[in-house]
Amino acid sequence: MTRQTTIALIRGDGIGVEVTDAAMEVVNAAVSRAGGQALVFSEIAAGAGYFQQTGLDIEQDGEERAGDADAIFLGAIGLPSVRRPDGTEIAPHLRLRDRYGLYAGVRPVKAYPNAPQRLADPRAAAIDLIILRESTEGLFYSAAVHGRGEVIGDSEARDILRITRTTTEKLHNFAFRLATRRKDRGGQGKVTCVDKANVFNSMAFFRKIFDEIAPKYPDIAHDYAYVDAQALNLIRQPWESDVLVMENMFGDILSDLGGGLVGGMGMAACAEIGDEHGLFQPAHGTAPDIMGQDKANPLAAILSGALMLDYLAERTGLDAYAEAARMVDDAVQAGFEANRIHPMEFGGNMGTKAVTREVLAQIDSAS
Repeated sequence: MTRQTTIALIRGDGIGVEVTDAAMEVVNAAVSRAGGQALVFSEIAAGAGYFQQTGLDIEQDGEERAGDADAIFLGAIGLPSVRRPDGTEIAPHLRLRDRYGLYAGVRPVKAYPNAPQRLADPRAAAIDLIILRESTEGLFYSAAVHGRGEVIGDSEARDILRITRTTTEKLHNFAFRLATRRKDRGGQGKVTCVDKANVFNSMAFFRKIFDEIAPKYPDIAHDYAYVDAQALNLIRQPWESDVLVMENMFGDILSDLGGGLVGGMGMAACAEIGDEHGLFQPAHGTAPDIMGQDKANPLAAILSGALMLDYLAERTGLDAYAEAARMVDDAVQAGFEANRIHPMEFGGNMGTKAVTREVLAQIDSAS
């Protein structure tokens, strides 16, 4: 009997509950169709709502159970009205990133046919890039564990930006390996180092390590962009980009811009991967204004589920997970190509359940 594959499931707050349920329904259907053993879910309570009820942002053994699972799936966490005494939001997932070294934040940005294109240029239909966000250091280093920043009296606040060689080497190697896999599938085979090396010592260090890693991958092109110029490039010519590797805060900002280019944050899938653990989540927020109304676009969560299946295939060596991941990606692509997916986020008439049903129908109809 094949060992069971366990997913730590954190639905979280707001629409996180709805889109997680949608994603896991699709993932289960694809795994079953691919002939794989059903995933086992270990549910973990966490988030702002849980904090309101208990004073804890994650259940007592939640972090340990998350680490024991083969992968972690997170819906969304946080409610604007629920804050800690210092004004920060409830964010146990930042601790999970830090604790389990989830340094590689993979944010795909892909245009789909018949989905909104925010740019008039017809080349925007070919947008297919990855924003690779370092997820444990950078300016978010201060946020992961309280006490790394400081407020001096009531006149000054400071946060620490941290770049280490160990993590940055891993990140850049990850970027080039990712570009290699994409090139094997018809991608450009290019990595762009996005930084602010002309101003900050930390960013010059980030680029220095990039220059040390790049020669190890002679078949992959590489170049550089300052983050402000890259923001402009994502508006002017995003189809020229392949894998963009950058510091944590820069990635947080540019990945939202990328999501906007291809329809909205409801399309923004995310994988956060370390040496031994992986966490998968839609990159959007909890949208409490539409929670429970069947209005959320579940595609970011569904596509994050496909990223999770790819990760599980690599970790376990089971071909069924790789096949299931392909099925999910193909189902979303086919649904858009047939002009059968119209999320409310895009001004359409399909809520969470209807979009999910269509993706499931595409999986069922695939040969």
